[in-house]
Amino acid sequence: MDCIFCKIVNNEVDAYKIYEDDDCIVILDKFPNNIGHSLVIPKKHVQNIFELDDDLAGKILKVAAKISNAIQKSLKPDGIHLLQNNNKGANQTVNHFHMHIIPRYFGDTVEIKWVNNKFSDEDFNLTFEKIKNCL
Repeated sequence: MDCIFCKIVNNEVDAYKIYEDDDCIVILDKFPNNIGHSLVIPKKHVQNIFELDDDLAGKILKVAAKISNAIQKSLKPDGIHLLQNNNKGANQTVNHFHMHIIPRYFGDTVEIKWVNNKFSDEDFNLTFEKIKNCL
């Protein structure tokens, strides 16, 4: 397997590891959107959220909260984004699950945009039923 995150986990590639436990590592992103941009990476290779079990998902979120608090205390950003992409359609570029922690500062140049689209009540009702029936 030629996974850059597995290589970092296995200490085959250097990285700025700011946190490590039995299940996860956290590194500074090599191509950051802002200073302090970090990645929470499970040590176990899972491609995306669809392969992530509930236990590991919970551990990742706890680590993300811990690191976000450390970033807030040390760098004092105006806000923090938690961002996670799955598959090419959502711009996942490394096929190993990871969560971005991106410190935000008023006036920074980071662009994460949401477009508020309008949908009919019928669209909402159909979508609601489809998702609910898959749970």
